[in-house]
Amino acid sequence: MLLAVDIGNTNIVVGLYDGASLRTSWRMATERAKMPDEWWAVLSILAGEEAIDLRALSGSVVASVVPRLTETFVEMIERRLGRPPVVVSAALDLGIRVEVDNPYEVGADRLADAVAVRARHGAPAVVVDFGTGTNFDVVSPEGAYIGGAIAPGVKLALEALTGQAARLTAVELAVPPSAIGHNTIRAVQSGTVLGYLGLVEGLLARIERELGAKPAVIATGGLGAIFAAHSPAIDAYEPDLTLEGLRLIFERVAAR
Repeated sequence: MLLAVDIGNTNIVVGLYDGASLRTSWRMATERAKMPDEWWAVLSILAGEEAIDLRALSGSVVASVVPRLTETFVEMIERRLGRPPVVVSAALDLGIRVEVDNPYEVGADRLADAVAVRARHGAPAVVVDFGTGTNFDVVSPEGAYIGGAIAPGVKLALEALTGQAARLTAVELAVPPSAIGHNTIRAVQSGTVLGYLGLVEGLLARIERELGAKPAVIATGGLGAIFAAHSPAIDAYEPDLTLEGLRLIFERVAAR
């Protein structure tokens, strides 16, 4: 089995692959203070609940945007599995050209998304990853990763709004029935959720014009389902896209 770990600023997603099949996955809060043994204990409990023996792991791959936790998970994996994980970066042979000004500053999760979307949907393609930030990652018609756009995440924006405005309380992230909100909660939902739909669709339209071709548009990330269900600009929602990219990268590195 393969252990695939996607470490984000807000959540950590762990997947266990049996060959090309994702056997199970878990989503946890990103806790920077946890020690390697504590993370292993968490994984062991989750695996035990599904009758999975972590001693059967034959390899591992990590994508991380949190340097402290990169070190933590590398230490945990080396100690428990006896071999280092594949740590994703532009320094690896990813099987996709990275045509940006500084390839080494591109987040590992963005690289994994680009690898996965090209493998599954061809080129051109755009991944919209709804997480702490809303990332747009673009694969050119020639099949290269060429960059994209990064916007503040919708949850981050909503928390900033309700946290700074004394008369606003916590509001559920949901699509309101109309753009005109007839009460404060509906007005906030319109401005954030429908407003972000406008942001997403506007950026996608600009990206398509710059590409000169219509890309496949795939949403991923924890909040992606909300937006994919309400935007004709998004072709599909694939929650495990980043994990799939990690699996493909691991297999390529292992084969070499």
